[in-house]
Amino acid sequence: MSTIAHVAARAGVSKATASRALSGGGYVSADTRERVRAAAKELAYVAHSSAMSLATGRSLSVGVIMPSLHRWFFAELLSGIQEGLLASGHDLVLYGMREGSAERTKLFEQVLPRRRLDGIIAVGIQPSAHELERLRRVDSPLVTIGAYSEGSSAVSIDDEAAGRIATEHLIDLGHQRIAFLGGRPDAATHAYGDGRRLAGYRAAMVAAGLEEQSRHETGGVTMPDGYESGVRMLGDRQRRPTAIVAVCDEVAVGAIIAARRMGLAVPSQLSVVGVDDHENAEMFSLTTVRQSPRAQGVAAVEVLRDRMDAPDAPLARRVLLSELVVRSSTAAPR
Repeated sequence: MSTIAHVAARAGVSKATASRALSGGGYVSADTRERVRAAAKELAYVAHSSAMSLATGRSLSVGVIMPSLHRWFFAELLSGIQEGLLASGHDLVLYGMREGSAERTKLFEQVLPRRRLDGIIAVGIQPSAHELERLRRVDSPLVTIGAYSEGSSAVSIDDEAAGRIATEHLIDLGHQRIAFLGGRPDAATHAYGDGRRLAGYRAAMVAAGLEEQSRHETGGVTMPDGYESGVRMLGDRQRRPTAIVAVCDEVAVGAIIAARRMGLAVPSQLSVVGVDDHENAEMFSLTTVRQSPRAQGVAAVEVLRDRMDAPDAPLARRVLLSELVVRSSTAAPR
């Protein structure tokens, strides 16, 4: 069986240089790195994680904290993170902890401080529980994914722009009675990204002189939540909007189902636009502002690797672009 010594001899370098070239830790010239990797491939060498850890002083493990594992966004995000970590030779240590749970509190106060991790990727951290402050005390390179990133490197979309783009699309079609559906009333401290989308909606309404037409029907962020909130909003005939901006695609789909069950045709009687481009968006012909959680996951690993290589470098924030995808759930008001 081939060892790192065999790889080093084949490439004509020291064992330490070979370890650095294969692990990505420390400086190695591009030419040397390629020569070592070619030698490892020729010898079918696979580094044992324990040996690599001893050679580099790293655990070769990255902790990933998520509030949910079953929803589409988080599943896609995890796929991107896993793709990036596999490419960089790191193991993924996953913590799926529900917000506000005792297990999540234990994770931040007891588990992470004593766990040896090369870095941490935290998804959807909200300011209410001061979790970001606790994570910074763990003393591992940190990258967050989401709108709230106070004092950390981060990857996100521009949630405020997403809400504004969705609303402006409806305004351009001629709608005036446009409502925002979904999101918590305390979004500023608990559902920060949802709050930014709501802020984008309000800014677009104000810019168009439609501030008095603004309306927010609060609710959760799942498809059943969208259905429930949609029934409440559309059941009021006197104040029924002609168009809805949903906080996310799942809420938008729930609202479409509610409208159809109430006898309202989409889009001739009600236009609906979401945010995400969920895997079911095409099936419901949903107009949406597209984001790519998988791409965000890959980008987060790239930013984290930069943090691990240069812990004292300035914090980095990478904002991925989102785009309007027009399907047949929106039309001019009749």
